[in-house]
Parts: sequence; C-alpha cells; structure tokens
Amino acid sequence: MGAEPFIVAIPARYASTRLPAKPLQMIAGEPMIAHVARRAIAAGAAQVVVATDDVRIADALHEAPVRVVMTRVDHLSGSDRLAECAEQLRWADDAIIVNLQGDEPLAPPSGIRAVAECLASATAPMATLVTPIESARELFDPNCVKVVTGLDGNALYFSRAPLPWARDAFARTRDVLPEGHAFLRHIGIYAYRAGFLRAFAALVPTPAERAESLEQLRALEHGHRIAVRLAPEPFPGGVDTPQDLARVDALLRKAHNAT
Repeated sequence: MGAEPFIVAIPARYASTRLPAKPLQMIAGEPMIAHVARRAIAAGAAQVVVATDDVRIADALHEAPVRVVMTRVDHLSGSDRLAECAEQLRWADDAIIVNLQGDEPLAPPSGIRAVAECLASATAPMATLVTPIESARELFDPNCVKVVTGLDGNALYFSRAPLPWARDAFARTRDVLPEGHAFLRHIGIYAYRAGFLRAFAALVPTPAERAESLEQLRALEHGHRIAVRLAPEPFPGGVDTPQDLARVDALLRKAHNAT
C-alpha cells in the first residue's frame, strides 16, 4: 500500500508587525511565498493551496502550479485561516492537511512528508515535528518553543520556557546543556485531518494558549492528543525579522550559484 496522499495548505497573511508584507519579501529574486510553495510541491503533495487575505499575494503566484484561496483578514492564527479554506474547498473530513507556514522558504520536503506520514500512522488527530536542541542559548531563548513528550510519543506540553527543567544540573550551571537530558525544539509545522482542523478552529481559546501565545496548546487543553516525530533532517528557521530575511537570501543565492 502506498503512502496516503496529503494536501499542503500554506496560510499567508499580508500584515506582519516585524516584517511588513512578509510573504512578498524578495529572496534570491523571487517572493518568499513562491519559495515556500515550491518546497510543498517538491514534497509530493497531491495539492498545494495558498490561503491568503491579500490579492497581491495571489498575483505573485499566478504562474505557480498552486491553488490560491482568498480568506478573511481577521483570522488570529494560521489554523483558523486554513479552517475557512477547508470549508471553501469542501475537503473531506479524512483528508490529511499539512499546515506549512508561509515564512518557511527553507522547509525540507522530507520534513513536510514526515509530518503527513506521522499523522497517517497515528491515532492522534494532529501531528507535528521536533528537532534536538543543541545549545543552552537556544534552550533559554523564548522564541525557541520547547516540547515535552510522553512515552507514547505524544506531546505533553509546549512552552517558551526551558523544559524539562533539569533541576540539579541547572543549579550548578546554565551555560551548557546537561548530559543525560533530552531537550526538543518544536518545529511549527502541523498535520491534521480536515475534520479535526474544522473542529480545532471552533474550540474556545484556552488560558495556556493565551499565556504562551501558542495555538497548539488549545488542542492539548481541550483534551486532544498531538503526535510528535523527529524531523528526518535539519529544519532551518523561518523568516521573522529583516535579519532572518538576509540570512535566507544569502543561503538561497549561494545554493543557486552552486548549481
């Protein structure tokens, strides 16, 4: 039996506090959203959909082999935007939807496939990826989201705080990662069945979600499981700031010149 087909849906909001018009920022001569769409296509998705709130993003993709869906401007999260997309396109409840953020132009196709495969083989209604944390600086960075998993491979909690807290080791020093402890960075890519996506977007926001500003906590607080899998290869950081944009532009220009 072959792999279960999946859809990659890319929420792309025009407004961004730290980087205005982020999906349209140019990287190696192309808008960022075009790079993200190309990664999704390379992953082998049965369909690639960009859900946006601005016609300028749609115009930037007019030659790309993707479907563009116009959505409302008032959505608070990417999952909420994709839930509207699911309604517009009438996705079947059991369809696997991979939520690939529109600011991930370096997302490896293998990682996109891995999160879809994780959901297909899990009993949880939602899946995501993690990668090992390699430095104390990263562990204590609130922009790096940490995840603690249970013995069943499902998420117990996500946090911007350093978790789990290695009490005895950190009593001695916080400059290096203590040996014998595994720390995991959450990669912000999700897979869910379309039916659960609709149900998730309808859930009431929760206290931990608001406190941490992490939408996945809404699922956990309402009693839903999230399956977790290690990313099969490094998953470079996305673009949130002008510095990130410069870093990714340099990387992709170097890769292009090397081919």
